[in-house]
Amino acid sequence: MSNRRVYEIARELSLDTKEVMRRLQDAGVEVKNHFAAVDDELYERVFGNGRKQNSPRGGKGSKKRRRVVIDASATSKPSRAAGGDRPAPAKKAEPEPEKERGDGVIRLEPGATVKDLADAAGVPPARVVKILFSLGEMKTQNQTLTEEEIELVAEELGVRVELTEAVDLSAPEPEVEDAPEDLIEKPPVVTVMGHVDHGKTSLLDKIRQTEVAAREAGGITQHIGAYQVESGGRKVTFIDTPGHEAFTEMRARGAKITDVVVLVVAADDGVMPQTEEAIEHARAAGVPIVVALNKIDVPNANPDMVMGQLAERGLTPEAWGGDTVTVPVSAKTGEGIEDLIENILIVAELEELKANPNAPASGYVIESQLDPGRGTVATLLLTRGTLHRGDIVLAGTSYGRVRAMMDYTGHRVEEAGPGMPVEILGLQGVPEAGTGFEVVEHERMARARAQQAEAALRRQELAQGGPTRRTLEDLLGQSGVKDLNLIVKADVAGSVEALRDALTRLSTDEVRVNIVRSGVGAINDADVKLGAASEGIVLGFNVRPTATAKQVAEREGVEIRTYGVIYQALEEIEAAMKGMLAPETAERETGVAEVRQTFRVPNVGTVAGCYVTEGEISRNDRVRVVRDGTVIYEGEVASLKRFKDDVRSVRQGFECGIGIENFNDVKEGDVLEFFRIVEVER
Repeated sequence: MSNRRVYEIARELSLDTKEVMRRLQDAGVEVKNHFAAVDDELYERVFGNGRKQNSPRGGKGSKKRRRVVIDASATSKPSRAAGGDRPAPAKKAEPEPEKERGDGVIRLEPGATVKDLADAAGVPPARVVKILFSLGEMKTQNQTLTEEEIELVAEELGVRVELTEAVDLSAPEPEVEDAPEDLIEKPPVVTVMGHVDHGKTSLLDKIRQTEVAAREAGGITQHIGAYQVESGGRKVTFIDTPGHEAFTEMRARGAKITDVVVLVVAADDGVMPQTEEAIEHARAAGVPIVVALNKIDVPNANPDMVMGQLAERGLTPEAWGGDTVTVPVSAKTGEGIEDLIENILIVAELEELKANPNAPASGYVIESQLDPGRGTVATLLLTRGTLHRGDIVLAGTSYGRVRAMMDYTGHRVEEAGPGMPVEILGLQGVPEAGTGFEVVEHERMARARAQQAEAALRRQELAQGGPTRRTLEDLLGQSGVKDLNLIVKADVAGSVEALRDALTRLSTDEVRVNIVRSGVGAINDADVKLGAASEGIVLGFNVRPTATAKQVAEREGVEIRTYGVIYQALEEIEAAMKGMLAPETAERETGVAEVRQTFRVPNVGTVAGCYVTEGEISRNDRVRVVRDGTVIYEGEVASLKRFKDDVRSVRQGFECGIGIENFNDVKEGDVLEFFRIVEVER
């Protein structure tokens, strides 16, 4: 006995699918969609030639019509006879990543396996494997499929497939609407953004009266820092973002989790590329912008010029009749700091920032790192609820119980409310910066959800970074493309992300940067061994190799490079890439000679008697024979003589005899151009 699908019956009988489903429903069979299976007995009863089917064994109740429910997930095995036997217990449904919509469209996640697609389409996996084989791809049922392969197979199967969106770990669970009486005012989260070296961290230092900028490598912020200050009895949370061009993602992340953006623009420098980028991020996030016009104390400051540039970009200052709050400040002297904080609080008041402190805590991971003594250290910013020590936190693929919690000054705290940045210890694994977090009730639930998120991310990585089709030239190394394999380690997750993206953008058509592994923490022997296997370089950013890693690197001949400033890393890698490029070749003209007379020499050939009109010709030069403006031959110099003596070179204004290798058709009046092929560094 075999089963037929509804759409196969429709095709076989030349009927519409809806008509087939209607007939089955009229016969007392509930059909959910056109993938439902129909056995032979039911097919004969509904679509046969009107023959009356034998009653099922068991006698009693044989004339009674039973209600049969057919689902697309029904197995192809025949059902047991109804008579006498007890029905087999229903199998427990297993969770599947696929879902089927009511309109017959199959929904799959990116990175679905061959089996996932086969189960969703209601066909044996072998059929999908066969289709892939006909397309030139050999896959087993447990291997993942790319989006293109899923679409091609679905087209062959005659079904429609909709790929669900990639898992986004940057957003926490959807917030529940809180009752107005549960909401209280929360501290505004202010993100400081702007171009590199415009004084963002120095401005924050002046507000907090500390010296963070002096501790940053090169005086450039390379992490997201979160601090909290109190002014007039009200707290304000400040987030400092890097201004270097490599930290685009970190600036975008800072704009997403903020309530107010403070755009720092140097009065002596004006609007720069990262300033414009910060404006775009703030507008995309839909948050108000307060402009801090910094460095007004320097001699060459020109505030009017900067205001004009801001007005051109849609940020017209209030002094010019616009609605953008612009405050002239000096991070060095402290001028205008009080006005800046006051304006920030006024803008925050207009936003009516409130949160429910009694709800389960949720928010975002600002930064995370792996500390040798304390384990995973994550900086969290709460947007809702109150976080207590001992709570179970789930952040993307990481989870754990909060063992300790510190504020930005390093003092231990027992709880943290909305708008407060805290450092926590106790997570299993280092969460990605920008990941949303939430508090869950049981650790078992957190572990299960973290594993699901990790599996989903793994499938996406396999789908996006699957094996690429390579040509024979690639395999033989003749394609001209060279790979620079890198293992990247950094102190915090944000730096890993920024460095990885910046290095990948350095790839060219001839040299491809391949990030073999990236992670947080010290460089260990596993990183070095991977570098040896992939013939790559290990890069450390604000981290050092362990003693074992150094020994392995020395034994395996793997280079370890460590950096403290990101642009130094990018410059050195770019220089290394240029060294991997095959040097360009160029012609360099050395001299020109005119043929005055030709001589036939036995066993040698034709020798041209020449007069050097330009430069200096050499025995090792190449020569080009030009006749009436047309090149008729190009080759090597066979001999160069003055009178009867062999010479190495002849300068302008002297006569000589020149023999050209494998060419005897030299005539009087020909022009001989001499040149060398030189390599030019790229």
